[in-house]
Amino acid sequence: MGIWMAVFILGLGALAAALCLLVIGVVYAELMDCEVPAGVCGRAKLHMVHCLLVGVAVIGRILDRLGLCHQVRFTRWCTGLIMACRRPVPNGLRIKDRTFAGVPVRVYEPTAPSSGKRRALVYFHGGGWVSGSIDTYEEVCRFIALKSETTVVSVGYRLAPEHRYPTQLDDCEAASCHFLSVAAASYGVDPRRVAVGGDSAGGNLAAALCQRLARRQEGHLLAPCAQVLIYPALQMADFDLPSYQQNRSVPVLLRARVAFYFLQYLCGEAYACQELLNGRHVPAELKLHYGRWLDPDDLPAAARERGFKRRVASQHDGEVYHLLKAGLGAEVSPLLADDAALSAVPPAFVLTCEYDVLRDDGIFYSRRLERLGVPVTWHNVPDGFHGIISFYNKGWLSFASAEGVLERVVDYVKTL
Repeated sequence: MGIWMAVFILGLGALAAALCLLVIGVVYAELMDCEVPAGVCGRAKLHMVHCLLVGVAVIGRILDRLGLCHQVRFTRWCTGLIMACRRPVPNGLRIKDRTFAGVPVRVYEPTAPSSGKRRALVYFHGGGWVSGSIDTYEEVCRFIALKSETTVVSVGYRLAPEHRYPTQLDDCEAASCHFLSVAAASYGVDPRRVAVGGDSAGGNLAAALCQRLARRQEGHLLAPCAQVLIYPALQMADFDLPSYQQNRSVPVLLRARVAFYFLQYLCGEAYACQELLNGRHVPAELKLHYGRWLDPDDLPAAARERGFKRRVASQHDGEVYHLLKAGLGAEVSPLLADDAALSAVPPAFVLTCEYDVLRDDGIFYSRRLERLGVPVTWHNVPDGFHGIISFYNKGWLSFASAEGVLERVVDYVKTL
């Protein structure tokens, strides 16, 4: 019995060692594909954060292949443990968990006296539609609520791949419309001063929701007074824009991951990633049509530097187009909406980061709104990277410039 037990323990140890070596090897290979430019804030720390997140993703991939756990769910669980940290409620703030129209929300209310009804921001968290939560965005929402003396409603919309488009947008609409209907009576908020906003995928949902509500124009219900978009994902037609080429390997959002997230949102799968990145989902006539709004020559000259090269368009694949054509609609790609839809949306604040694949989405959106007469405030963070505000007040994971980015958001919210 002792010999067999020793053999079992040795075998178990060898298996564990092999698994560790596999994880280390894959993580090393992934890290070799990433690049953190010298101009990024907290460059060394960003390398460490990327290593941690890649390690989690690799373990999730292995568990998925073994049939033990879905990769996205495992990654979501781990990042929740890492990023969520509930601290005592600070002075000057009241925090309550509620349910609006069946959607979980967390309401942050300043307790300082107000001379009149307050403004409010309904916030949709980022995470590629597959991760993120009310808890992981606790510090962001606390900061905005306290610093701007604004009631903030953080929305816990359902996530992909379990729930696909349009579930996330429907949840955001349901929660936002419910809050608009009870803002004055239940929260002392002026419903004419309620904005919607979010970062990354949450910015996508905020922009899409503004267009959806503008189309409906239901006279008995007020619409958002503004849209606050923090490095939003706004189109899935072109993954070869200058920012995609320049920042393709910059953590925490690599070029290939954007395609992965869009596919999870639309299909709950990721089997057409390469076709999406190569542009094979867009017919030639649509590429010409969208080219009016996605022309690199329309970007600031500085945005076309750092090695941008125009690419030859790939021939489209009809099967892939029919599979993904919903993603080219305005509710998934708000930047691709027609002029009539965009001209009806409320004023916008758009924040982009220089070292972010989604930078040009935000710039193009700002340019289109300006030309249509919609008031826009655009700010580009010269040393910022995608996801930077998620690391605000996260202990050793914090980045010093994250607070400055949030201050820009606060400055705009104060004007509402």
